[in-house]
Amino acid sequence: MTGGGAVPLPSPDHLELAQQVAQMIVVRTSGHLFDHEIGYPAWEANAATLAHYVQDLGVGGIIFLGGSAAEVGLKTQQLQTQAAVPLLMAADIEEGVGQRFSGATWFPPPLSLGAIAATNPDLARHYAMALGAATAQEALAIGLNWILAPVVDVNNNPQNPVINVRAFGQSPEQVATLTQAFIQGAQGHGILTTAKHFPGHGDTTIDSHLALPRLEHDLDRLHSLELVPFAEAIATGVDAVMTAHLSIPALDQHHPATLSAPTLTGLLRQQLRFEGLIVTDALVMGAITQTYGPYEAAVLAVEAGADLLLMPADPEGVIQAVTEAVIIGRISRDRMATSLERIWRAKQRVVARLTLPPESGHAWEHVPPPPVQVEALAQPQTRQLVRAILQASMTVTGTVTPCTDQEPGHNLVIIDDVVNCRFLSRTAAAITLPQAFNYQLQLLDHQGCQRWPQAQTLAPSLIQLFIRGNPFRGSAAITDLATAWLQALHQAQLLRGVVIYGSPYALDHCRAWLGEDMTYGFTYGQMPLAQSLLLKALFANQDAITPTGDSFTD
Repeated sequence: MTGGGAVPLPSPDHLELAQQVAQMIVVRTSGHLFDHEIGYPAWEANAATLAHYVQDLGVGGIIFLGGSAAEVGLKTQQLQTQAAVPLLMAADIEEGVGQRFSGATWFPPPLSLGAIAATNPDLARHYAMALGAATAQEALAIGLNWILAPVVDVNNNPQNPVINVRAFGQSPEQVATLTQAFIQGAQGHGILTTAKHFPGHGDTTIDSHLALPRLEHDLDRLHSLELVPFAEAIATGVDAVMTAHLSIPALDQHHPATLSAPTLTGLLRQQLRFEGLIVTDALVMGAITQTYGPYEAAVLAVEAGADLLLMPADPEGVIQAVTEAVIIGRISRDRMATSLERIWRAKQRVVARLTLPPESGHAWEHVPPPPVQVEALAQPQTRQLVRAILQASMTVTGTVTPCTDQEPGHNLVIIDDVVNCRFLSRTAAAITLPQAFNYQLQLLDHQGCQRWPQAQTLAPSLIQLFIRGNPFRGSAAITDLATAWLQALHQAQLLRGVVIYGSPYALDHCRAWLGEDMTYGFTYGQMPLAQSLLLKALFANQDAITPTGDSFTD
């Protein structure tokens, strides 16, 4: 604790009951400053609604998605000024702050570090710790105080549509080591970290954003695999654990993990001895909403042992429902006091970064919000760390033969959803670099631009496939489209090379039937820097490249 003394922990009676319940609520908003830029109005509170949540209801936290880092910095300042009790400011930034907020540093997904660990575990651990530190520094610079990372799921199922490359690896030991390093790197900067998704979402084939997955593993299997990284994260001092929306009959035959007292209280609290915050995964996800209403789900989660309710569909209604459950005795006041104490401890940790006057007492409204530090974003050393991780984890086999002016080829860029794509602009390397070798752009996706191959339209082609696990969407449609083009070009002997950005499982799929002599490049990253590094390695004749745009010099 710095400054003139600690903020004392109020008793459960310090706030009215409804205000206590409101402290358990984390609402979602856009990082954009202006309402007309909100991308998901059904989920993201506009300015007036958010002010109501913060000032009138007194919610405990905000989760941000979208916008620029500078906007988020201004918005967190504004919201902290409005709040009587400092807010937890959170974001899903598993790949650095730039994953969600433009202008900040965007790292490749965690599975890239798992690939490095296969040959150089010490280097991978170093990078994981540096990733945690860089993420914490940039998050704090824009007013975030809670990282909803790392993912400690063991992705041992290649068909997993929701975890996939978000995991650090396919073995519990590797995931435990790298997530422990991430947490340690972040801890040095006084920010809250989160291990997710308990008790382990890696071995599923159903996306819990859409439906409820089910795991039939017995307790021995859970303790020997899924729970190993969680135990290590807890031993390392992780601040929060996020629940998984999945059914595990060996733990609870009636409720999914998020709503399960045997899972959250029995297993996580009592057996694993976790004393930090338990936060639900988003309560608007299909795995919960398809069976439970928003109010019953919230009450069940609190009964099960959750301290924070993330993204309830109706925050005000949920506050009323949980308050009523306390009044009628369904949830005890001691249970509420315990959660409130954990929330207060967490908030004290992040408020401790500020200088507190001795007379501040519990009047947290006297504590000014931290200043926005835009100059701390995307520093050269952080961008160099991204480059190093990309280079150490990418794979290149063979070189792509250039086409000629007289016989140009096709640069087939196949992407899941071009409308919502952040990493393909007119200056992106995936578009401009092949043009220098006479490969002309053909952009395909499965959202309206889909075009299946026909023999009369085939030409010598480079295929670039942007594919990774896509929560809410899956990847089956884009995989089918890509497979059709790969097969047609391969049979016509017109396939000059394959470039895959994102999923190593897509690479395995291609190699299985194209053979080991296929010319290909693979990188875990999809951002312009990843494109540039990989394509420059595939087109060995660097002198022929006439780059345009920052993507070649980043």
